[in-house]
Amino acid sequence: MMQTVNEVQTQVAGGIGLITLNRPKALNALSLPMVKALLATLLAWRDDPSVFAVAVRGSNKMGQPGSPEALFGGFCAGGDIRFFHQAALAGDTALDTFFTVEYTLNHLIHSYPKPYIAFMDGIVMGGGMGISQGGSLRIVTEKTKMAMPETGIGLFPDVGGGYFLGRCPGNVGEYLALIGDTIGGDQAVAWGLADVCVPSGDLPVLWSALQTCGSAGGLQQWIAEHLMHQYPRSAAPVVGLEPALEAAFGLDTVTQIVSALEALGTKPARAITKTLRQRSPLMLHVVLAQIRRGRGMSLADNLRMERDMVQHCFYTHHLGRTGAASETVEGIRALAIDKDYQPRWNPARIDAVTMDMVEPFFESPWTAGAHPLRELV
Repeated sequence: MMQTVNEVQTQVAGGIGLITLNRPKALNALSLPMVKALLATLLAWRDDPSVFAVAVRGSNKMGQPGSPEALFGGFCAGGDIRFFHQAALAGDTALDTFFTVEYTLNHLIHSYPKPYIAFMDGIVMGGGMGISQGGSLRIVTEKTKMAMPETGIGLFPDVGGGYFLGRCPGNVGEYLALIGDTIGGDQAVAWGLADVCVPSGDLPVLWSALQTCGSAGGLQQWIAEHLMHQYPRSAAPVVGLEPALEAAFGLDTVTQIVSALEALGTKPARAITKTLRQRSPLMLHVVLAQIRRGRGMSLADNLRMERDMVQHCFYTHHLGRTGAASETVEGIRALAIDKDYQPRWNPARIDAVTMDMVEPFFESPWTAGAHPLRELV
């Protein structure tokens, strides 16, 4: 029996809880009703003995809704940034609720007591990473386009980004977080952000095969003996960053990183520098600190830190600005609302950012006992 909760379709078949994100025209961007539905569904299935595993997929704009042609091909492009913009300008507390529910959902997935399998085909960005990185099996394809591009909208890689990007090899986490580079399926596997890369055309068969495993033990046997054997780990272009880039992204400050990249003078370094200079200078400094703090944190503590950070992104009192003048609201305006692609960053230069601007992002606006994520462990 299939149940539709707004844009989240759920079904239990063969003991597998099946979730399909069904908002293809918005690239399955997560709305507040969607994260609430996902959280409620996973909590119910966690305690349901008839469900021994969960699988999640997206849908695309091809074919009729519910048809095979409309499934897979697009996982999740992130949070609904148009909603963020509208809610921030209106002072709508639904924005606060969204991030609290979303981060609670992210934590639940990472700590889920049953196998959680993410079919990460097509776009997997932002919030899409949040509902997949905690999975016990993360499947990507040759069509996967994975990124945490938040610095481009004056935000930071949240949904646990400090935790999972910080655990990529070497300084890959700094690289991905700062420039928001898009990587493919093989590279995601090499950098620890996916477990197996399969041809996208095989996904419908794999989705159906899950439902015939019969038990958690049968599922684990199928994964080990069939899935991982049939699709062995492929060789990615590089395991980590190229040595010169690794050294640059290991430097102490954003200013030093940019200077080192400029000194390299190579074509890749010039392209990276150009991208960095288009990002929010303030948030570049914040993000570098986030990744390095998150690398040594538990997931729960990292999510609490990110909940503090996102509060400061929309309520920028420490910078003497209203929320409407925040980097995040301005970045979303330029990218998704007016689409002039000319964000007016403040400060406008990387070397104009001071630590007095950065450090307050990591100061919690709540006491420990009042924190919205205080119950996460």
